[in-house]
Amino acid sequence: MPTVTFRGKRIECEDDVVLRDALLAAGESPHNGRSKRLNCRGHATCGTCAVAVDGPVSEMGARERRRLSLPPHSLDSGLRLSCQTRVRGDLTVTKGGGFWGQDLDE
Repeated sequence: MPTVTFRGKRIECEDDVVLRDALLAAGESPHNGRSKRLNCRGHATCGTCAVAVDGPVSEMGARERRRLSLPPHSLDSGLRLSCQTRVRGDLTVTKGGGFWGQDLDE
């Protein structure tokens, strides 16, 4: 079983589970502030669940690529949408500041 480390918490989950689902099931959120309520619920349209991921995950699909191509994100940032990313092994996940989680320096 893969382990996801997020905000100091170790979360065990099934292989190939959607990262957002694993975080929510463990009582954690890939969203900041108001985006916990104001988000697309996993449809890759809002971008508020963007996170930095270190570890094996699924390839980026067209929907995720399209959303991360729009401000405030950019494909060069290395961020992933947790609602579109599948866990493929042990991961360390970092949520940045800002409404969309795009500010990794905060």
